[in-house]
Amino acid sequence: MEPGGPVAPDGEDKGGLRVALSGLTTRGRSFLAAGVAAAICAYVLGQSDLLRVGLLLAVLPLICVAVLYRTRYRVAGSRRLTPTRVPAGSEARVHLRMDNVTRLPTGLLMLQDHVPYVLGPRPRFVLDRVEPGGRREVSYRVRSDLRGRYPLGPLQLRLSDPFGMCELTRSFSAYDTLTVIPHTEPLPPVSLAGDSTGYGEGRQRSLALAGEDDVIPRGYRYGDDLRRVHWRSTARYGELMVRREEQPQRARCTVLLDTRRVAYQGAGPGSAFEWAVSGAASTLVHMLERGFTVRLLTDAGGAVPGEGADGFAGATQESADSAGLMMDTLAVVDHSDGVSISPSYDVLRGGTEGLLVAFFGDLDEEQTAVAARMRQRSGSAVAFVLDSDGWVSAGARPADRGEERLRQLREAGWTALAVPSGAELPELWRQAARQRSESPVTGGTTGFSGGWS
Repeated sequence: MEPGGPVAPDGEDKGGLRVALSGLTTRGRSFLAAGVAAAICAYVLGQSDLLRVGLLLAVLPLICVAVLYRTRYRVAGSRRLTPTRVPAGSEARVHLRMDNVTRLPTGLLMLQDHVPYVLGPRPRFVLDRVEPGGRREVSYRVRSDLRGRYPLGPLQLRLSDPFGMCELTRSFSAYDTLTVIPHTEPLPPVSLAGDSTGYGEGRQRSLALAGEDDVIPRGYRYGDDLRRVHWRSTARYGELMVRREEQPQRARCTVLLDTRRVAYQGAGPGSAFEWAVSGAASTLVHMLERGFTVRLLTDAGGAVPGEGADGFAGATQESADSAGLMMDTLAVVDHSDGVSISPSYDVLRGGTEGLLVAFFGDLDEEQTAVAARMRQRSGSAVAFVLDSDGWVSAGARPADRGEERLRQLREAGWTALAVPSGAELPELWRQAARQRSESPVTGGTTGFSGGWS
């Protein structure tokens, strides 16, 4: 909740009389002019009764101005946004609250909140009267099909006196930010094969193959199980030594998003680039939920501020925060002006990336060669290659060049699929499983084991 207190903003009191008088309505100005004219006529004609009428007509709008100007800074406004992060196409609700902190009732109030055009029309609310110490709450909904960060505010309050003599506007300085993240889809689970850096049978087999000479002992501590005593090291060092507990490493997954402007055509929620962003977001959430250590890369290299060298760990208390941080990054990711995906290749660590899932736009021969080298730095690799021509021209057949690029990626060890317009990511993942099961290269560190469940 972003409060707006009853204190006047800096600089508002300068020229306060001029600001207050500028709020006079046509009715108020007419009363003031009539009162002054009546007072002048009464002075010229010597009519005391007319002078009293003139003073009444002139003083009434001035009193309304003084009361309203004081009330202007005794009305507090606040805004509450729930939730602050929503997927594209979903709604968020904005709650507005006005508090009258004076001992006098307010007149007519009109609330107006500033929202970007993409979130919908500008909301306006009319409140008839707020009693002393009272409050009023109203709400409205915002929705966007376009991901991004959108500011809400400032909130404007227009006050009017009961006689309609004066209207004054106050703007609160508080802002809120609505983050619209990419739409995500639930994906089928996948079982990796030959990944020595992950959980599961592959990791257990690697531990079973470790001999006694591979054990790293440490000094005995009170409470250690005597069955873990390592007698050979005890004899060597002359003190009681125990075997260290095995610390299984976490399976890794790197998601690569190609953001090159030259690799995509079209724009808008249904464009190829937006599909790629949504696919990357779905993959990140899916892998975090399965306990993977996940890293997000773009063609320019690292993309998420504050990301560690190994990425964000899943299946922990911080996994939701990690997913939120990556979703915030994808909410504002845009096209890059680069023409090569080589910077992302330089970030990959040789042989330790685990699973690599890439979302590519159009690839030329040079970029296909770079992608082929990326495969050598991962345990398993899946590539979704978007055919921009097919997305712009519905029903267009994939070009022969695109088929050639897919063939080159598959020869390099990728599980590569073309993404036509309107494709669904869960179905493409199932197709990737079938492609791997039909591939002559199975097992080891080159693909999937057991398909998709």
